[in-house]
Amino acid sequence: MAAVHENPPMDKKPAGGEPAQMPPMRPGHGGPMGGRMNAEKPKNTKKTLGRLLKYIGANKIVLIALLLIMLMTTGADLLGPLFQQKAIDTFTVVDGKIRVDFDSLKTDLAVMAVVFAFSAALSYFSGILSAKLSQATVYTMRNDLFRKIVHLPVKYIDTHKHGDVMSRMTNDVENVSNAVSSSISSLFSAVITLIGALVMMLRYSWKMTIVSLVTIPITIFVTTALAKFMRKHFIAQQRLLGQMNGQVEENVTSYKTVVAYGKEPQAVAAFTGVSEGLCKTAVKAKVWGSVMGPIMNFIGNFQYVLLAIVGGFMVINGKGGMTPGKIQAMLQYSKKFTFPINMIANQYSSVLTALAGAERIFEIMDTADEINEGKEPVDVAALRGDVSFRDVTFGYKPEKTVLKNLNLDIKAGQKIAIVGATGSGKTTVVNLLTRFYEIGEGEITIDGQDIRTWPKQDLRRAIAIVLQDTVLFRDTIRNNIKYGRDDAADEDVHRAAAGAHAADFIERLPEGYETVLAEAGSNLSQGQRQLLSISRAILADPKILILDEATSSVDTRTEMHIQKAMVELMKGRTSLIIAHRLSTIRDADRIVVIKDGRVFESGSHDELLALGGEYAKLYNNQFAGIAT
Repeated sequence: MAAVHENPPMDKKPAGGEPAQMPPMRPGHGGPMGGRMNAEKPKNTKKTLGRLLKYIGANKIVLIALLLIMLMTTGADLLGPLFQQKAIDTFTVVDGKIRVDFDSLKTDLAVMAVVFAFSAALSYFSGILSAKLSQATVYTMRNDLFRKIVHLPVKYIDTHKHGDVMSRMTNDVENVSNAVSSSISSLFSAVITLIGALVMMLRYSWKMTIVSLVTIPITIFVTTALAKFMRKHFIAQQRLLGQMNGQVEENVTSYKTVVAYGKEPQAVAAFTGVSEGLCKTAVKAKVWGSVMGPIMNFIGNFQYVLLAIVGGFMVINGKGGMTPGKIQAMLQYSKKFTFPINMIANQYSSVLTALAGAERIFEIMDTADEINEGKEPVDVAALRGDVSFRDVTFGYKPEKTVLKNLNLDIKAGQKIAIVGATGSGKTTVVNLLTRFYEIGEGEITIDGQDIRTWPKQDLRRAIAIVLQDTVLFRDTIRNNIKYGRDDAADEDVHRAAAGAHAADFIERLPEGYETVLAEAGSNLSQGQRQLLSISRAILADPKILILDEATSSVDTRTEMHIQKAMVELMKGRTSLIIAHRLSTIRDADRIVVIKDGRVFESGSHDELLALGGEYAKLYNNQFAGIAT
């Protein structure tokens, strides 16, 4: 069945309690970082990091290989200053003359060349493995997220900005990818380098090592202080970018309405306001994110100067067996000792962004799936189609009830029209019958069985929906018609199209049924799109058919074709017609008027007109408007 629904509001609802309509979710692209309008800083960084590490650790072979290569690369890098020291110390001063041990110098230089070449080769392979680990991680995460999205309750999609949901799939996953590809190897290398450099420094001189450690408290203090400022700006940046994504998505999907009402200046002004806020916040985030490196470099250079002074003093005074080569090695190792701290500081913003994105992803993953407690399989082909609502009470919000003790019986094969003022609860009846939403009180049965005992897939296979706003996909016309019945033969597809009076225009297209539709079928007219929706419903061969003003968006001639197709389609099927134009339902078996969430009147067209009640008032007002 083609699943579509009436959306509850995000902020407002029309008077009467019916949910307001939102544009359908469409594919799109986000910026480098996405965020919800109400995004906050990560509530549980430790938990988020733990869950993220599980995704990373799922690719154990690649991860272990990467860590081993990084271990060897770091080891080779740490050997460099040692051989430099030996090469320098082949130069000695004896009796005022420089003596060079060329044999040792050649050996040391050759070893250095091999070590550096080996390190370069390992760095190349570590880059490949980092990319593989990153893409494998986000591949799994992205699939899990999308699998979760398609099983979310309809209510979640209705009450969250579509641009924000898409932002989590694109921007936030990309942030995680960037962090995995760069931060894991960098942070692991930093830790190994930190430990290795400290060991080598202690090997040369414990006194000079203590001097080099003087700057560590300063580094920790500065890093901690800057982190507080950085965190809030990066989170704000994500929040505003998510808001901007949602605004762009909303204006693109509602483009014709914006243009029709001449609201382009207001749309630009609203976007500019958000964009300006994002620009200012992004600058602050960039400034605080970039200031960490220079400050750490300054502290590192300060440490370098201290070591040079102390080392020079020790050589001059002949203390600790220090030589020029050893001082040079100590200076190199001190750089390697402070470099990891700088690296960790510089990676902090990337890790922070990734964790914020990961937490937003996990927020969706932690959302409860659509309720589907039905355990009793249904033979859809054997259903008769008797539908009954028993004392059904429901509201999209607990404090505002839409349906109140609604009772309605529909016999198999009957054609029932449901009418009422805007916000009376007409579409809500459909939302509950298809279990897009769960009823608050009462029960809905089909053939006497509570629909909550059925698996939702079985229930929805028994129902087909044709809406005023067509839902078509960027695929061939054939596959769009087959959407409700994938195993249909081509002959069945052609027969369904002919029954909906769509075959003529389809066969006139250059590629016929293989014509690929543009997004939402925008390369077809509104009438042609509706005919394809009718074809899909005919092919699905449902037991229960729901028509939500399926002909209101087409011209009179096309409407006549659709009405003829509908007569054939509705034969032998239980049909619910959500009607706005009352002229289209005069031949319904029964017309049900809903008012204030209850069945207010029920009867045939002539009976209700003769009654002179709510239906008569709606009918007369509608046709009085036409006459006027």
